[in-house]
Amino acid sequence: MEDQLGLSSNMRRILLIINCLILSVGVCGGPLMMRLYYVEGGSRIWLSSWLQTGGWPLTLIPLAILYFYRLKTEAFDAKLYFITPRIFIASFVLGVATGLDDYLYSWGGSKLPVSTSSLLIAAQLAFTAVGAFFIVKQKFTSYSVNAVVLLTLGAVLLGIRTNGDRPDGVTSKDYIIGFIMVLLAASLYGVILPCIELIYMKAKQVITATLVLEIQMVMCFAATAFCTVGMIANKDFQAISREAKQYNLGESRYYIVLVWSAIIWQCFFVGAIGVIYCSSSLMSGVMIAVLLPITEVLAVIIFNEKFSGEKGLSLFLCLWGFVSYFYGEFKQTKKQKIEGPENEMTITHIDSV
Repeated sequence: MEDQLGLSSNMRRILLIINCLILSVGVCGGPLMMRLYYVEGGSRIWLSSWLQTGGWPLTLIPLAILYFYRLKTEAFDAKLYFITPRIFIASFVLGVATGLDDYLYSWGGSKLPVSTSSLLIAAQLAFTAVGAFFIVKQKFTSYSVNAVVLLTLGAVLLGIRTNGDRPDGVTSKDYIIGFIMVLLAASLYGVILPCIELIYMKAKQVITATLVLEIQMVMCFAATAFCTVGMIANKDFQAISREAKQYNLGESRYYIVLVWSAIIWQCFFVGAIGVIYCSSSLMSGVMIAVLLPITEVLAVIIFNEKFSGEKGLSLFLCLWGFVSYFYGEFKQTKKQKIEGPENEMTITHIDSV
């Protein structure tokens, strides 16, 4: 049976698996690479922020592939791009907000262990639910309310012992500020995601894979530009060579860490989009939720981070919240399919890329 992608079911599963693997690299590797940069002597927060979206040119690769595909199938009727000035401006504004979010997360990540910051970022789902309620009028269900409560409790539980896993050299004040910064990053991104959905709803055109990638590229470009301004103001560019010479792992490995950080973080964006395109946003969210414990374990193994009882209970509450939220989404989606697709947003696939 051929699906909407114009591919066999087996090929679609292969593409989904590939995108899941790419997403796994971004979700697990991004926070670990950031922590590696800081642990081994890195201290430039704006540079670390820049690396989260600095790999945006990599998005040109799938965009080029899709363009040549259109040339092959549509010949001279193939459009070079689909994004409109209106969507471009909206995406750019959200990109600037993403740049600020990157800075908040990087600042917090410089003071907190990965196992703590990842659990705090898990609270993003709660902020996303609240943001979606006000921005795109998404209705709350008993499952989403339960998830919000559980994720909030998880963050509060971590805050009870703010000094329990404080890294060496980090003051109690910096730890608390870092704790707050990561929560602010989670809340801000919880607003950004519904805003992206709002762009899709107000686009007044068919949402294709190419358009989704173009929106993502513009957002990452704007975020990178925002962080570039911060780097210039903080004189990070002049400090890079000096920091590289003093890096614990050596000068050459310093640049390797920077390059791979940018690549791995971009895997998160491309992988998430790929999973949504091949399956659904629900599947993408489930993948991120499933990978959370893996990130926790890797942080404990690689950086010898403490995994206290509070973190264990917080992780349990976060996973419970994730399961509750996505089970509710699954039931809602199943109900919509039974009632009819008239309220669903139409997204075309490669046949209209």
